[in-house]
Amino acid sequence: MVGLALHNAAMAQLWDLGVRGSALDVAAAWKEALLLVALIVVAWHVRRWPAVKAADVLAAAYTVVILGYWLVPQSWLDGAATTRGELLALRHHLFPVAAYALGRLVSEAWPIRERVGRLIAITALAVAVVGLFDVAFIPLQTWRDSGVPGWYREQLGLDYEGLSGLPENWVFNTGDENPIRRLVSTFLSPLASAYVLVVALIYVFSRPFSLWWGLLAVVLYVALLYTHTRAALAALFVGLVVLAIAQRRAAPAAIGVTSLVAAALFVAVYPSIGPSTRYTPEELEWQRQNAAQHGVSSGDPFAGHEASTESHWRNLRDGVRVVVRHPQGYGLGNAGVVAKRTGVVIRAGESTYTELGVDAGVAGAAAFVLWSVAVLAGLWRREAWVAAAWVAVLLLGLQTDIIGVHWIAFTVWFAAGLVLGTRPPGDEPVGPTAARDELAAHEP
Repeated sequence: MVGLALHNAAMAQLWDLGVRGSALDVAAAWKEALLLVALIVVAWHVRRWPAVKAADVLAAAYTVVILGYWLVPQSWLDGAATTRGELLALRHHLFPVAAYALGRLVSEAWPIRERVGRLIAITALAVAVVGLFDVAFIPLQTWRDSGVPGWYREQLGLDYEGLSGLPENWVFNTGDENPIRRLVSTFLSPLASAYVLVVALIYVFSRPFSLWWGLLAVVLYVALLYTHTRAALAALFVGLVVLAIAQRRAAPAAIGVTSLVAAALFVAVYPSIGPSTRYTPEELEWQRQNAAQHGVSSGDPFAGHEASTESHWRNLRDGVRVVVRHPQGYGLGNAGVVAKRTGVVIRAGESTYTELGVDAGVAGAAAFVLWSVAVLAGLWRREAWVAAAWVAVLLLGLQTDIIGVHWIAFTVWFAAGLVLGTRPPGDEPVGPTAARDELAAHEP
């Protein structure tokens, strides 16, 4: 969890130090290698699979569908993905499955459920503090001169034009050539940072109130506001309502409503109070040309024609149409960032569900949804905050490639697998059964 929070910043720094190309690809694979080693070690320690649940069966079904689409030749599906693109997409789609499987295995070996929540909160606090320090004290020019633009452009194949090679969403474009900074932190992304903060806030608000939890919540929420990610703010509200229902407490729902009102007020005044920055002359020229071609973005964050809102809805709508017209899918590697990185036509982007529909057809998208519903059903009685975070993350998946954020794909799916390995409250064995379980737990 900690390593994934530092991954993007570390990879950009390595690129700046001259570690590039295949060498940096190998370094970037630490997360997959560590996950594989962890799976092998824990499986050897446990030496048995936990009692099979419906969610496990559906996870296996989803995996089979993804592997099947990886094996099917692209020409059979009218796809155009490269071999590298297929491998990248395979990793992308199966990373959360591996994290879920690790959680299921770990639940058989160690009672670490509470530690996971605390580690999430600590990691998010670090992300928040670094991000707030950055927007307050580090000028955007420092990032322009760093290894970040080169890492995105040359290593990942993501060529951003409007901000000297930095992702354009690093700033909020007010429409009058006076951009406002957004919190990006170690993820080098306002979106990924916001999603981490949402998960952590749901955990924090699930705890009994104390001064320290309250102070932590304030810091995390302020950082979330400065990401200026409206979908994340809405997902936090939904997650807190789900938390209130699951815990049968009114407080999380009340906090959710308060957070939504505060977020609306903050977003409305952000162009006036946010940390301002400047475009370079070259960036201004590109912005003006882009405005002449596509129109000027509205500075009103609540306007239906605001550029970001329009883009998200258009991508979701177009992706759904592609899946409906071609329900068999195009094969792995034809959607989202993977398609962009490998230079093929992007059949669908942003939404997890439409990208799955393009890469693995309706079968892949349906398997993922059914698996997600089964996991939610299992989480509901076992751990309220994980269930609430699960709902929030799935909601975010409508407008973003949520499993493409490795921290989310590992942490949330690992936590879900871990929780599913525990008994619901009130289901603990008693009498002879409890004694047998206690003896079994201490067998060599």
